[in-house]
Amino acid sequence: MPAGARPERVAEEFREILAEEIPRLKDPRVGFLTVTHVEVSADLRKATIYYTVLGENRDHRRTRAGLDSARAHLRSVLGHQVRMKFTPEIEFREDVGLSHVERVNQLLREIGVSKAPAVPTALDGDEGLDEDDGDDG
Repeated sequence: MPAGARPERVAEEFREILAEEIPRLKDPRVGFLTVTHVEVSADLRKATIYYTVLGENRDHRRTRAGLDSARAHLRSVLGHQVRMKFTPEIEFREDVGLSHVERVNQLLREIGVSKAPAVPTALDGDEGLDEDDGDDG
């Protein structure tokens, strides 16, 4: 079995469980969020949960506070649903990748660029290919 196979499987299982469990939280601070991915350490002792939140900066802070408050409950849920010797410590981090993409798109719209220019590749059209492509059917 490859060295990273088990942590990857555990991470995917955690992502699925948390994606179902977080919306069930009664905390009004937890807004609409998506669990984007989970990273589990090689020793299976620590899990970092990455998420995105819709809304303003204030909503992001409130959601973070709600998740921090629910950390023990969510860890307990993971411990009951996934059979492991130790339930990992969990940490929540906001996945800012999508917000950075949106910010770049906003800046491009502000300067009047609708889309980034296309970069030609060797796969575009027939450039770089000989007339005889070697397929003699």
